[in-house]
Amino acid sequence: MTSSPGAIIPVILSGGSGTRLWPLSRETYPKQFWPLVGRNTMLAATALRAAGAGFAAPIVVCNEAHRFLVAEQLRDAKLPNPRILLEPMGRNSAPAVATAALLAEEEAPGSVLWIMPADSAIQDEAALHAALASAVAGAKAGRIVTFGMQPTAPETGFGYIESGAEIAGTPGVHAVARFVEKPDAATARAFMDGGRHLWNSGQFIATTTTLIAELERFAPDVLAGARAALAAAKRDLDFVRLDETAFARCPSISIDYAVMERTAVAAVVPAALGWSDVGSWDALWQIAEKDSAGNATQGPVHLVGAKNCFVRSEGMLAGVVGLEDAVLVVTDDAVLAMHRSASQDVKKLVEQLKAQGLKQATEHRRMFRPWGHYEGLIQGTRFQVKKITVVPGGKLSLQKHFHRAEHWVVVNGTAIVQRDEERIMVRENESVYLPLGCVHRMENPGKIPLTLIEVQVGSYTGEDDIVRIEDTYGRA
Repeated sequence: MTSSPGAIIPVILSGGSGTRLWPLSRETYPKQFWPLVGRNTMLAATALRAAGAGFAAPIVVCNEAHRFLVAEQLRDAKLPNPRILLEPMGRNSAPAVATAALLAEEEAPGSVLWIMPADSAIQDEAALHAALASAVAGAKAGRIVTFGMQPTAPETGFGYIESGAEIAGTPGVHAVARFVEKPDAATARAFMDGGRHLWNSGQFIATTTTLIAELERFAPDVLAGARAALAAAKRDLDFVRLDETAFARCPSISIDYAVMERTAVAAVVPAALGWSDVGSWDALWQIAEKDSAGNATQGPVHLVGAKNCFVRSEGMLAGVVGLEDAVLVVTDDAVLAMHRSASQDVKKLVEQLKAQGLKQATEHRRMFRPWGHYEGLIQGTRFQVKKITVVPGGKLSLQKHFHRAEHWVVVNGTAIVQRDEERIMVRENESVYLPLGCVHRMENPGKIPLTLIEVQVGSYTGEDDIVRIEDTYGRA
């Protein structure tokens, strides 16, 4: 990572699964990778807020399974040289913050970090950067500063910060009187009417020096585990792979509990930024553009007599007649229908689906890989049909199967197929047969995406019947 002296280093935490936005957001492709507000994905929009003059290349902390999604979306957003820290398992935000702070301290000692979740929406970016300037001044004065969002409703789903007196020498930066857990409705109303309480945005601005010192003081076990995981990390491509054994020793705890609610240097900048955590379908409806009847729609949607509804379809025609305050979300393998007031209960539905072993709880039919994606079309006894798309320059692993043979039919683009000792060029409307046990690989040498239909035939067609012999992307 390279940064100019004094440059702010964005640290983006991309570890959430966003289950309350099911069926769009799932563990294999959570909400930060979707364009929920505007054209950019949530991750790209977050990174672009902290790009350009005065900012260094970002550090992104994410699940190892999402590493290629993160790299691709940052590349598409034209954000150069990101450092991508890979967590071998989720341990909440304190270990993620600790490893990012240690990495930044190695390469830019004493630098200012702007730590933020990858999945929040901010509508007033001019106000954001004005608030950031105040926060940076507070950080350089030895504070850990958070943005406190001015409440616009008596929200019970957020934590609150009680703002204290303004700190001398840092205009706009206030001491934190206390942090408050998610309140009941009456308390939330009192907080809003009182004017001293702010929503906790989950963003933090501090120097590496201050963060590491406060972690050492209040969460030494977190810091020790993070330091060991980073010291034993493996670096390849854009990725820093944290050591699994060491990282597992970190307690699973949020940075709020580990440090912010205990430190004496916590501070807050009150701000009105048009902020939303986009934590539910109702929250997304609140910030979305609406028609004259209060409906927010996306995709092929037709409404008759609907009011204050949120309707989104990822391809299938969705019709809504006479509903009010409803949510309807349609994907290619699942549909969610509910009252907007029940948005927080989607998580319960996902837990129920998981308990029943339904893969729709965590997986999309379209599965993303570093070379592109595939999606299941038909599955039956002893056979399966998939559509596979390979990006230009993409290359599948060199592999073999013990339980199935495969037929590949190219429908768009050109493939180079390795089959044992052969190298075969397969063009549009041509096919190749891969007998059981043969060593094979496919790559896209062209300038356009390669699309093919794969027909698998055999006694077992599961994804775990893959023996990788060689892989461009470092997968086992």
